[in-house]
Amino acid sequence: MTDVGTLGHDPDVEGHALGAATATTHPPHVGPGHVLVVDDSRMNRMTLIKLLDRLGHEATEASDGREALDLLAAGTPVDLVLLDLVMPEVDGFETLATMKADPGLAHIPVIVVSGLDDLDGIVRCIEMGAVDYLPRPIKPTLLQARVEATLADKRLRDDNERLLRTVERQRTELSRFLSPRVAELVSTPEGEALLAGHRGELTVVFADLRGFTAFCEEADPEEIVRVLREYHSVVGRRVTEFEATLEHYAGDGVHVFFNDPVPQADHRLRAVRMTCALREDVGALQERWERRGVHLGFGVGISVGQATAGRIGFEGRYAYAVLGSIVNLAARLSGEAAPGQILLTDELYREVAGAVEAEPVAALHLKGIAHPVSAWNVLRVHA
Repeated sequence: MTDVGTLGHDPDVEGHALGAATATTHPPHVGPGHVLVVDDSRMNRMTLIKLLDRLGHEATEASDGREALDLLAAGTPVDLVLLDLVMPEVDGFETLATMKADPGLAHIPVIVVSGLDDLDGIVRCIEMGAVDYLPRPIKPTLLQARVEATLADKRLRDDNERLLRTVERQRTELSRFLSPRVAELVSTPEGEALLAGHRGELTVVFADLRGFTAFCEEADPEEIVRVLREYHSVVGRRVTEFEATLEHYAGDGVHVFFNDPVPQADHRLRAVRMTCALREDVGALQERWERRGVHLGFGVGISVGQATAGRIGFEGRYAYAVLGSIVNLAARLSGEAAPGQILLTDELYREVAGAVEAEPVAALHLKGIAHPVSAWNVLRVHA
């Protein structure tokens, strides 16, 4: 397509217009991006490349759709494509359709840049996956706003995808925190029988970070991942040290239990000792977090009683879980715990009272539990 627009004729006007654009209110500059400019007119390409260069972006040019697709297939790093529609051989419509049909290219945003005055064509482009449409002649202010907004959106999506991959990787790592004794047991015939389901007395622990949801709404993804990595590191170390069985974790929430599948005569006190040690660990982390402007607390709920443990899930995705009212009770206590509190049921406290210092808390009215619950806050464990 040969229409160039007013900017292609007068570089001085082009520079003046772009300077004015920078002084007006637009999306903040998101840093350099790599833009692929696809147009069969060299003058059109040079006009766009000059504008992009003044915005601080790197540009690669392609003279038609075929060349653009070849560059993308070769792995040329591209954050955004500015795509003309009317080109010989492979036009803009076919180029856009090919990109959106390829899982490796579909995530790259495309802005159509064309002098084609055709509403149906514009609608067709948007329906095919283009994020925006820029008409010629090009207005520098509009180009800047559209490019910066599109790159900012892509950066956000890329950050979210990296965060999800990191969290999933950490989920896999934390799933390895079964003690060596448990890992050895579940690979034996006796362990297979246990996986089928059985009933016994268990101590159940729920723990999480106070204020984590609000933190995630405001913090950068990199800082969220950093906090979770630090937190999971200390949790994993203590879970392994005290030979707890990890049922699951989700973000900041951790659910473990004791006395199954390996019997532990001291499972009640062992659970309290683990959470007190973990409270100290997280306390050290909190000092580090505070220096970075991160304000998070740590709360725990622990209950003891009869429950059923065994394998649940489906082929290819099983979990070793515990079921029973004590699970809900521990979770509710955790939800009520103030920052720094480790809340025990009255029954559990009576079992460990000689080894801990604790203070009673007012009777708690917990969701899903009909009667008020007496609880104790553990201050320390005796040496």
